[in-house]
Amino acid sequence: MSPFPGWGPADRGGLEPVPGGVTAAPGFRAGGLATGVKPSGKPDLALLVADEVASVAVVTTTNQVKAPSCTLTEQHAADGRAQVVVVNSGNANVCTPDGDEHNRRIAEGAAAATGTASTDVLVMSTGVIGVPLPIERIEAALPDLAAGVTVDGGATAAEAMLTTDTRTKQVAYRVSDEQGSCTIGGMAKGVGMIEPAMATLLVVLTTDAPVQHRILGNLLTRGVDTSFNRVSVDGDRSTSDTAAILASGLARTPPSAATLGRAVQAVCADLAEQVVADGEGATRVAAVTVHGAASEEAAERMARAVATSLLVRAAIHGADPNWGRIIMALGNAGVDLDPRRVSITCAGITVCRFGVATVFDRGQAAAAMSRPEVEIGIDVGAGRSSATVLTCDLTPEYVRFNSQYTT
Repeated sequence: MSPFPGWGPADRGGLEPVPGGVTAAPGFRAGGLATGVKPSGKPDLALLVADEVASVAVVTTTNQVKAPSCTLTEQHAADGRAQVVVVNSGNANVCTPDGDEHNRRIAEGAAAATGTASTDVLVMSTGVIGVPLPIERIEAALPDLAAGVTVDGGATAAEAMLTTDTRTKQVAYRVSDEQGSCTIGGMAKGVGMIEPAMATLLVVLTTDAPVQHRILGNLLTRGVDTSFNRVSVDGDRSTSDTAAILASGLARTPPSAATLGRAVQAVCADLAEQVVADGEGATRVAAVTVHGAASEEAAERMARAVATSLLVRAAIHGADPNWGRIIMALGNAGVDLDPRRVSITCAGITVCRFGVATVFDRGQAAAAMSRPEVEIGIDVGAGRSSATVLTCDLTPEYVRFNSQYTT
C-alpha cells in the first residue's frame, strides 16, 4: 500500500492484499520462458490464459507512432471478448517492415497453442524500436509455453515481460462488501519512456467478477486516469503502451460496481507506483500534490508540470528544497495562477507561503527530502480540487543508461 496519503482511492475499506498477482483471481493461468530474443537469455515471452473466454477492455497509447500490437489488440478486444494475452519483451516490433505480419503470426501461434480463436488473443510487445522481430523463435516457443501455464505462474509471467526493469511488479486484492466479494490482481512492466496519456507501458489486470465489457471499460478508464495517467519518469510516451483487464465471471456473489471500481483503482495505483519506484536510475519517488485548485483537471495539469520539470526532479535527487523551481514549473502549466496565493511544502516542511520564502531550517528540509519517498505539497488557493502526480528523481545513472541503450 502506498505511503502517500493522496495516492490511490481515498477509501480502501474491504480490500485485503493477497498473493498471486495476475493469477490470483480464479479462472486464469500464466507462465513465461526464454526464446532468445533478449541477448541476455532472460525470459522474454509471457502468456496469460483464461479457462474460458472472458470479458475484456483495453486502452492503448495515444502516440501517433503506434505499435502493431496495440492496433491488433484494439481490434481483437472490440467485441468485448478475449481469452489469451501474449507478451513478448526485448523487441517492440515497431517501425519494422514486417511488424503487422509478425504480430498476426504471434496471435495465430498463441491461438493454435491454446486452442482458442486468434481473434480472442491480445498481443503486447515491448523493447527496442526499429529492430526486426525474430518471429520464428517466438512461434517455436509458444506450444511449450502454453503447455506450461499454471495457476501459480503469475510471477513467472511478470518476469518474462520485463525489459530494463530491475524487479517484477505485481499486486492482488480480495475485495468485499455487504453485497459480495471477488479478487482482482495484475502485473505491469515499465521503468523508462513513461509519460502516458492512457496507461503506462504494459499492464494486465484480471478479476473473477462477472462484468460486462462496457462497464469493465469504464472501470479500467477510471483506474488508469487516476494512476497510470498521473505518473512520469522521463516525459516520453511509449509507442507500445497497453493496459488490459479480463474478467472471468467466476465470482458468484460479486461486490457492488462501486467497490469493484475502488479495487481496480487500488491495483492500478499500486502498480503505477511500483513503476515509478523502479524508474531507470531512480533513488526516490516523489508525490507532487496540488491542493486548492479550481478543478481536478487544473490540479492535475499543475501537478504534472512540477513532476515533469527536469530542474525539480534534479532538485529532488539532490534533496534540495528549492521551492523557486517548483513555483516556476507551476507557472508553466497553462492554468490561471496567482502566485501570491501559493504555499509550498517539501517533505512536510513549509518552504514558501503566499508566494514568498518563509523561515525554515534548510538542513532539516534537506534531511527530510533524503528519504526514499518525498512529498511535495502545493496549495494554489483557487478552489477545492486536488490531484497527485508521481515522479522520481533525475539521476546521472538515468542519463548514463539511456545514452548507451542500443550500444
